[in-house]
Amino acid sequence: MPITLDEVRRAAAAIAGSVIDTPFLHSRTLSTITGADVFLKFENQQFTASFKERGALNTLLSLGESERRAGVIAASAGNHAQALAYHAQRLGISATIVMPRHTPAVKIGHTRGFGAHIVLYGDVVDDAGQRASELAAERGLIRIHPYDDERVIAGQGTVALEMLRDQPDLEILVVPIGGGGLISGMAVTATALKPDIEIIGVQTARFPSMEAAVHGRQAAFGASTIADGIAVKQPGALTLPLVCRYVKDVLLVDEGDIEQAIVLLLEVEKTVAEGAGAVALAAMLRHASRFRTRRTGVLLSGGNIDPLTLAGIIERGMVRTGRLTRLTVELNDRPGALAQVTTCLAGAQANIQEIVHQRAFTNLPVQAVAVDLVLETRGPEHVRQVIDALSRLGFTAKLRLD
Repeated sequence: MPITLDEVRRAAAAIAGSVIDTPFLHSRTLSTITGADVFLKFENQQFTASFKERGALNTLLSLGESERRAGVIAASAGNHAQALAYHAQRLGISATIVMPRHTPAVKIGHTRGFGAHIVLYGDVVDDAGQRASELAAERGLIRIHPYDDERVIAGQGTVALEMLRDQPDLEILVVPIGGGGLISGMAVTATALKPDIEIIGVQTARFPSMEAAVHGRQAAFGASTIADGIAVKQPGALTLPLVCRYVKDVLLVDEGDIEQAIVLLLEVEKTVAEGAGAVALAAMLRHASRFRTRRTGVLLSGGNIDPLTLAGIIERGMVRTGRLTRLTVELNDRPGALAQVTTCLAGAQANIQEIVHQRAFTNLPVQAVAVDLVLETRGPEHVRQVIDALSRLGFTAKLRLD
């Protein structure tokens, strides 16, 4: 079955009412920050918090009665797993999901909560995929691939239908890429509706499989990435030709870019994005000149992020923006010295989050002590004011980044 606009429209009709027609909203603040005219598609507001419901449901609805009785199996880092498990449960179809061993616990828990049988195997999605193929053959299960399936691709293409329906004047769509199912469906759809639109894909620099394949070179991979949902080592056999034909460019972002985008979405849009869900905005931040003044649709593809990971990203984001800072202050080891420091910090309106005396692990004279302070501040300028205030009292304060 070739992927066409008509197939995508049929998928949209099939899944209508069972997936959310998610908001597609203009962001004035992000437009100011990036210099582009930014519209955000909130696929993180689907019931299972990702776009994957579209392709999974479209595929399940296409199964014959004997296939439904056999049950389905899939390999996924989490979002395809949850989407397939949820809609399989709704339709009375048994589902087995093979997930990488290091999949975030929140995704495993949600998938199991939808009634799926979970098998943990391998370190990345590709390892899990190999095991899923073996289990499908052993048990007679119907494998539903997360991206390399025409029905899945057509279902994902419905995202672009909604975006161009709501904003027909879009000039660019920015889309995450793992195996390529989402961007393939969206690219076929968008270019059929508007031939001059640019489709820009985004991958993490640690897993640049599609970017390397498009440029005809061998990809080098990192051990892990916060964007685990797109940590795919091999593009799809169906999706690679579609990406080569329809996608204008594939951009790479690093881990810091993704963390920055997650924090920005939380602060500005009050929305939670997982690593893979934030890479499109990360690309706009890192490659701002590529999008400046352009009317740009940005896909927030998912919001399934482990709470502890999110907490760590928020804290690291506060450090990067100077709102959480670490100082070492040298003072004489005598009564009242520390009280002077804390009084000074209170006067400078810096809140002490943590304080540690260092008497033994220091090169200072024995009569001196180093005090490590973690402070909540308003930003870099406020940090400079705090250091100046301590200096005026005769204390040497040094900013620590380790």
